[in-house]
Amino acid sequence: MKWANFLHIYQPFDQQPDILESIVAQSYRPILENLRKNKEVHLTLNINGALLELFDKYGYHDLIEIMKEVGLEGRLEFTGSAKYHAFLPFLNKEEIIRQIKMNDETNKFYLGEAYKPQGFFPPEMAFKEELVPIIEECGFKWIILDEIALNGKTDSVDYTKLYKIKNSSLLVFFRERRMSNLIMSAVVRSPETLKEAMAKDMASSRYLITAMDGETFGHHRPGLEKLLFDIFSTPEFNLIKISDLPTFYKEIIEITPIKSTWASSPADIEKGIQFLSWSDPENIIHKWQWELLDLVLKEVYTMSKDSPSYAITRKMMDSALASDHFWWASAKPWWSMEMIEDGAYRLLETLGSIPKVPPDITEKASKLYQNIVSRGFNWQRTGKIREMMSEQRSIVRIPFADRTIGRGGAEAGVYDAFMEMFTELEKKARENQEYEKAILWRDAIYKFKNKLDIYDSINAIDLLRIEIPNKEVEKKIEEYKEKYRSIRGGQPEQRGS
Repeated sequence: MKWANFLHIYQPFDQQPDILESIVAQSYRPILENLRKNKEVHLTLNINGALLELFDKYGYHDLIEIMKEVGLEGRLEFTGSAKYHAFLPFLNKEEIIRQIKMNDETNKFYLGEAYKPQGFFPPEMAFKEELVPIIEECGFKWIILDEIALNGKTDSVDYTKLYKIKNSSLLVFFRERRMSNLIMSAVVRSPETLKEAMAKDMASSRYLITAMDGETFGHHRPGLEKLLFDIFSTPEFNLIKISDLPTFYKEIIEITPIKSTWASSPADIEKGIQFLSWSDPENIIHKWQWELLDLVLKEVYTMSKDSPSYAITRKMMDSALASDHFWWASAKPWWSMEMIEDGAYRLLETLGSIPKVPPDITEKASKLYQNIVSRGFNWQRTGKIREMMSEQRSIVRIPFADRTIGRGGAEAGVYDAFMEMFTELEKKARENQEYEKAILWRDAIYKFKNKLDIYDSINAIDLLRIEIPNKEVEKKIEEYKEKYRSIRGGQPEQRGS
């Protein structure tokens, strides 16, 4: 098995210096220093140009030098992206190309000859078909998307073959959710348990693509960076770059990916709300945010490029296209009034830098800003944010107990079989001092008993099937089903028989 691991690192262009300092110390510097030390490791990395500028601004030049060094060694490849992490499916062609080219120029300036991207990472893996000719026009050979982009389902990708987008020369590589989630959820904490979870895959001729935020290691999950370093130093994992995959796999299937992001669920896609976190049809704040952005961008287009203030205004507009404030306004489940206001204010500030804006446009923009901020505070005061978060969680699944015990008969044995396996896995995890994993299984038991498993973002049953070979799972289920089939007396539905 060949394993292509992809990391994405990004911070908003105006990130607070103390927060950036923490992330550098907890995540970026340890990861890059360990990558430099492990000479056999190959990795694919996306770093947005805005973050490189932050490294320069606050004196983290050592990080830039490490990336250049490992890149020139051929072990680290970079991808293209949008400089300010803009949500590309909602931008016009001119702005998409501008974001991509600015990113290339910035990365080339700081990384020099080490920056030779073949692949493209759309922020949030947000994809629509119209992006394909634009990405090709910008010179990229491949794009990375989540596996759900193949057909709206997971577990459909054949990882022994490559995929190409129809009517283009662009290859598409799909991130596998199962293994990516297993790692970034901290369910595994050691190479040994990771090998157990990957045993079947490692013995095969397939390839694996995992992708996640680099900040997961050490910043979002303190201590998880050790697992990444152990992966780096374990030769059996056979880490390669994504661009190396066509060297080993030759059969190509032509497909047409569908609209999606790496956060889209099958239910989202069925309902046509793949971009829910950035444009929720039921979220009036999202509507106002995009309306304000479009209004300001239209005024920027009216400016003469010879105007003394054009360069400053255009740069303000570029950074104001960042997707962060839309995401933080989703309330399903992400919410930050500070980020929402900051995004709206920056758009208003951009408009204010344009000379001779008609009064009605200025008034409309001010009104949109006021609407966004006042509605956000109103939602917080009235409890609507909690209500929206709760609604989003509650629509996901039917409780496992209702799907097993609730059906009666031998199906109740399925419930008991899984509960026994969860209990055994919790005990094993405690003995191995893998406490996050032990907590996961403990919580799964509690939630399944109390029908709270509909709130889980990671399906514990799927993770169990990773931990225990499928044949053993089915054997255990059948054993418990047989016990229920053999019971005669005492069951109300069988009395009198």
